[in-house]
Amino acid sequence: MEHVAVVLVMAAIFVWGTVSARLERADLSAPIVFTLVGALLAALGLLDTPSESSALKPLVEITLVWVLFADAARIRVQDLRHDMGQYVRLLGVGLPLTILAGWLIAVWLFPGMGLWLALLVAAALAPTDAALGIPVVTNPAVPSRIRRLITVESGLNDGIATPVVMLAIAGVASAEGLAGAEDIGGALLELAVGAAIGIAVGLGGGWLLRHARRSGWAAEDFTGIAVLALAVLSYATAVSLHGNGFVAAFCGVLAFGAVAGRRGPTELVFLEQASGLVSLLVWTAFGAVAIPIMADRVDLTMVLYAVLSLTLVRMVPVALATLGAGLDRNTVLFVGWFGPRGLASLVFALIALEELGAGADSAVAVIGLTVFLSVLAHGLTAAPLATRYGHGATGMAPEPVEPAADLPVRGLPRRPHTGAGQSPSAKTT
Repeated sequence: MEHVAVVLVMAAIFVWGTVSARLERADLSAPIVFTLVGALLAALGLLDTPSESSALKPLVEITLVWVLFADAARIRVQDLRHDMGQYVRLLGVGLPLTILAGWLIAVWLFPGMGLWLALLVAAALAPTDAALGIPVVTNPAVPSRIRRLITVESGLNDGIATPVVMLAIAGVASAEGLAGAEDIGGALLELAVGAAIGIAVGLGGGWLLRHARRSGWAAEDFTGIAVLALAVLSYATAVSLHGNGFVAAFCGVLAFGAVAGRRGPTELVFLEQASGLVSLLVWTAFGAVAIPIMADRVDLTMVLYAVLSLTLVRMVPVALATLGAGLDRNTVLFVGWFGPRGLASLVFALIALEELGAGADSAVAVIGLTVFLSVLAHGLTAAPLATRYGHGATGMAPEPVEPAADLPVRGLPRRPHTGAGQSPSAKTT
């Protein structure tokens, strides 16, 4: 049966690659398509049941490692200096407030979950995914600095939320007395070890690659493979030394970006396409594993939480974080609404399912329902609201004299746009 499933999934990826542009004109996005593919495979009995999800562990782990690397690969502090205050506000104030608000509402609506599982839901749903709002970040009618603001936030917030998710999983496992579970102190130590190893590997790898480029030793066609290997090296080294591999990967890419210099277009496209491929597999796994769990458990309380998570839990913290930032009301509402939940949330849910087993089912159901509603709501509103907002945008500071090139979103196919402020490389993903 598994071989039949592999054949069908690979055929779906190939067919998607041949007709993706035409399907996207009908707002049929890759997450929707591959979620349906996974659900169909599960309905036909061609994939393992959710209780036998251990085979997913290598996929979800490598996906999170590569996505953390790819999402942050284009982001260099030097290129973002013009609007650094805006990024700090969203990531340093808005993100923690979003996690806190989601946690409190989850504790209120789901008293049976407990504090740790409620924190897992909140932290897993805090990261945004710009790939699900492609018309927003590629439409030249939207001011380039707003597109960058949404994309940079999306590129970094999954890595920032990762330690909170890992702590929540450790807290649930410890509270339930699962075999081999780390206590909170041990989990914090793992995070610290992972961060130190990631920084060391990232700095060393970035310096070596930059030196190799300057010396003419590195062929650009192979550097993308080298960077993906460096991501896995950060993860594997941390795990082998009892550190947290995901934190190591995120800290590693930030350290790598600080010293590696400007990346070449071939390297960047390879990173995005590789992470795009594994993301399609995760959306398929979501359809096969999480959708059946969600279908068995969904109720009006879960729907209410999902709606609140996509609206007030996101939009109020964004509004508070941007007070005094010089953004008009329409811009604050626009940025607050376009915080779609996507791949990172799904990966966190699948990791929780693998680590906690059936004890994570309720959290997985809430996360899955929220992401599913986000795919529909943000997918359907992205294009019309982006055009409407872009044509009426007012009240923002002038664009920099030489605006940084737009930051493409991770490897999901999209329709190209042309216009000021968009680099050619932004059309390749």
